[in-house]
Formats: sequence, C-alpha cells, structure tokens
Amino acid sequence: MAMKMDLNTIIAQMETGEQDTALTALQSYNKEMNQCFTFSREEEREREHLGELVLDFLNGELQPSCQLACLETVRILSRDKHCLDPFISRSAMSTLARYAGTAVASTATPAHSKPMEGQVEGEGGEGEEAEEVSSELVKEASPPSENPDQEVIVEALKSICNILLHNETGQVVAADLQLIKGVAERLKQCHDPSWSHEVRFFDLRLTFLLTALRVDIRAQLAQELHGISLLGNQLDATMGLCWPDTLETARAGLEGVPLEELPPLSRQQTELAMEILKILFNITFDINRRKVDEEEAAEYRHLGAILRHCLMSHADGEERTEEFHSHTVNLLGNLPLPCLDVLLMPKVQQGSIEYMGVNMDAVKMLLEFMEKRLDRGHKLKETLLPSLNLLTESGRIHRETRKFLRSKVLPPLRDVKNRPEVGSALRNKLVRLMTHIDTDVKDCAAEFLFVLCKESVSRFIKYTGYGNAAGLLAARGLLRGGRDSGIYSEDEDSETEEYREAKAHINPITGVVEEEQPNPMEGMTEEQKEYEAMKLVNMFDKLSRTNLIQPMQLSMDGKMREMTSEDLHKVAHNPLFQPEEPANPDSEDEA
Repeated sequence: MAMKMDLNTIIAQMETGEQDTALTALQSYNKEMNQCFTFSREEEREREHLGELVLDFLNGELQPSCQLACLETVRILSRDKHCLDPFISRSAMSTLARYAGTAVASTATPAHSKPMEGQVEGEGGEGEEAEEVSSELVKEASPPSENPDQEVIVEALKSICNILLHNETGQVVAADLQLIKGVAERLKQCHDPSWSHEVRFFDLRLTFLLTALRVDIRAQLAQELHGISLLGNQLDATMGLCWPDTLETARAGLEGVPLEELPPLSRQQTELAMEILKILFNITFDINRRKVDEEEAAEYRHLGAILRHCLMSHADGEERTEEFHSHTVNLLGNLPLPCLDVLLMPKVQQGSIEYMGVNMDAVKMLLEFMEKRLDRGHKLKETLLPSLNLLTESGRIHRETRKFLRSKVLPPLRDVKNRPEVGSALRNKLVRLMTHIDTDVKDCAAEFLFVLCKESVSRFIKYTGYGNAAGLLAARGLLRGGRDSGIYSEDEDSETEEYREAKAHINPITGVVEEEQPNPMEGMTEEQKEYEAMKLVNMFDKLSRTNLIQPMQLSMDGKMREMTSEDLHKVAHNPLFQPEEPANPDSEDEA
C-alpha cells in the first residue's frame, strides 16, 4: 500500500509541471526501482499514467538532467510488458528515437547528431542467446558516466530495446519509423573514438532485435543498407585488424605475432563483436539457398577472412571464448560454400599446422571446437550441429580439408577387435551418434563420416559397421553398395597390416572380428531345415497380418520395399530366391 501512495505522490508532483519538482520525484523513483524487474498488477493504471506524464515532459524543453531522469523512468516502466501502451504509439516512439539519435533526418534532434567526449559505462551487455531473441530485459550493471548527452542516448536506446522485446505493435512502429536507417548511419562511424562503448553496444543490440524480429528489416539492412559491408567494417574496427594481404588479417600493431600468442580480446571488444556476429547471422541465414554473384562472393570472402581471425582469437576467459567461437561458427555456416576457401588461404608460418602445403590452423580449431561440444553432450542439436555441418560441407567441397579431417577422424584402421562405436577416439564418438535418438544429430554425424569416406559405401561400412551405416544407406538407396554421386579424387584407401590380416574374418554388420558361432542347423536333414524355414515364415506372416511388423526386401534401386505373403513363401521354399536382380557383383565398391 505504501508503494501505491508513493507512486501517486510522484504522479501528483509530475502533474505540477515544474521541472525541479518532477526531477526530484523521478530521481527518487528511479533510485528505488532501479533493480526492479517484476511489477504488481494492481498499480498498472498508475504506471501507465506516469508513463504518459513522462512522455509529455520529454516532448517539451528540458534541462539535460531532467531529460536523463525521464528516460531512466521510461526504461524502468518499459520492463513491464503489461504497461507499454503509453510508449508504443508513433508519437511516443518518435520521441524516444529522437533522444536515441536514430530518428530519420527530417525528425532528428540536432543535440544528438554528434557525440561529446567522454566514456559511458551504463547497463551491461548480458542478455540474448545466439541468434534468438531473449525474453530477458536489459539489466543495469555499472554507474553513470560524466557525459549527459551520451547517457541520454543510451537510456533512450535501452527503452526502445525493452519495448521491442515485449510488444509487436512497437516492432511495427519501429519498422515504420525506419529506425534501422538511423542506427545504420551511426554504425558507419565505427572508427570514431568519441562514441562510447555503451552507445555502440546498444546501437548493435537495437539492430539485433530489429533484424531478429522483423524479416523486412532483415532484408532492408542486407540489401538497401549494404549490411554485410557495414557490419564487416564494424567487426574489423572492433577487432582492431590490419590487412597484410588481400584476404589475410593481423592485429594492428602486432603484425608479426603468431595468432596463438596474441593477447586476448578485451571484454568490451568481445561484447561488441558477438553482437555484430549475431546481426550478421540474422541477415545471412538464407544465403546458401541462392546463388551469389562475383561482387557478393568477394564481400563474403572478405567477411570470411575476418571470421577466421575471430576463430583463432581468444576472449577473456574460456567460457567467453567458447561463446565467441560459437557465434563465429554459426555465421561461417551461413557463408556460400565456395567462399570457405578463405579458411585455408593464410600462408604457412612457423608453428602453423601444415597439410598438403596448406595452412590448416582454422580447420584444426573447428575440429577441436566440435569435439569439445560433442564431449559435453548437452543439447547436441543446438550446440554440435553448426560446427559438424560446417566441417561436413568444407570437407565435401575442399579436397585438402577432407583429407586433413580424415587423417584426424578416420586414420588407417588397426583396431578390428572392438566395435566401431566402442572407445574414446573421435571416430568412436561419432559412430555412437549414428544411432542417436535425435534424427538430425544421427543424420549429421553419418553424413560427416560418409563425406570423409568420399561417399564410398564399402569404405563407410569398413569404418562404421553395416548396422550403424544402414540408416544413411537406406535413405540414399545405397544398401546394395556402390558410391553416391559426389566429385572426389581417386586415391587409395590405405589398409594397415592388422586390418589386411583380419579382413576375411570381420563381420560386416558389426565391423569387428567375432568368434565363430556354432551353426544352429548343423546335423539337420533337408526336410527338417525346410520345416524350420516354413515355421519361421508362418510366424513372420502372422505378425505381418496383425500389423506388428512389416517384412521388407531390397529393391533394384537400393531402397527397401514391403514384402508380400507370396514373397515370404517363395523365400521359404527357395532360400536363394532373389525377388529382383542384384547390382553388379563386380563393382569394386560393393559392400
């Protein structure tokens, strides 16, 4: 009850219209409610009225301290998704956009068109997860700066972000007001040191929310506003890069230092970089679905070179580094496949991983990142698949990458006594995934290994066992063996001495040498064998008629089809009966 009386008192003081009285009241309210993120439903009407009064003040001539207090109040009130009505009208959003400096030129406030000197340290950058909108509100972290003008900009940006998070009407109005154009203009000033970290961060946060929530803004930023180039330059400036060669990056001032010896990125650099990566992901996620021209390909290669540097850089702490690399990998997966060759372009230097004369540092980093996610085993679909898909497609299109990955994942086979899924090697871990309960995870793991085997069925079965491989082979129509349609070099699959000696005794279903089992039909007459066969057929027939099972057979296209009762009886009377002609038995790739 006391809180309600206090709110009514503040409203009464606001209604006097006196700036000094209103300033004192709002500063008191802001201090008390600064860390409040849940609100009582009983006071909704009072909070809405307070919001209306604050906006009336903001539309008048105010001293800077009163502007700041009003916007702080808007930020606090905009956390309550049930009381946003005062803030989602076109006039209210226009007012906030003017204070944020993101209004279009015709309505921009001159006072906010240029930054003043000083560093702002306001709300922190913890919030949304990668590439998806969080329901979490922007939270306070640090004390205010000495620059009231940039503080005003930051408070207005935070308020707009809160409104966009909670209200679809606000999102529509923001799109209608072309806020993305205003924020894009300021993003072009990425090399201007007078803009504070807080302004830059919340410009990016606002851009992320607009592109995550509105498909039209996503397309507008990517095409009309040249978002790839704009944000690529922003990422370049944030990372402090220089370009020793066309598609080769280095840290400015540290050109001769190997990547692994570079100092970690600062917390502020990492925060900004991750926001940029998230926005770029939003505006590029459909690139692989269409062809890109030469100019676009050059743009993506340039971006790819920056992403390679991100992948090889470290943040302040292991957890932060992994989050940073996760956003980088997600974005790399969106780039057109031919543009991924930039990962291999840097010259081989001392300390680099060299394979076939190519620098494999980035590929090795991706492989280690993927294995780390695999070992963690948590939410594999979300955490593992981006890196696994990226490695699969890189291996499919780049011969050197595939050969390097195969040397690490599928080295020459020596262990023929343990099943492919048993063990702690990376091959064993991936084969275990081939029977995972999640179909996407299962298919992605199988596809990766299949590509490393150059889509050869016999080689795939050799490393995984027919039982584990059957799912992918059935889906591809390759159960009869052969090779899928892929363009691969003709190299030999080197066999170890251990494998060559055991090859004849390996059970292709399990992929290992097994002890010989006694023949259950040994000592039976032909009549007894036929009797047992008919008994089995009748059991299958009965189960099939009651729809408990569905017997299948292999058709000419390598896929499975249903067996009829007639097919079952033919098999029973002639175990060598083949419903259809088998594939060419002389094929060297026959399983």
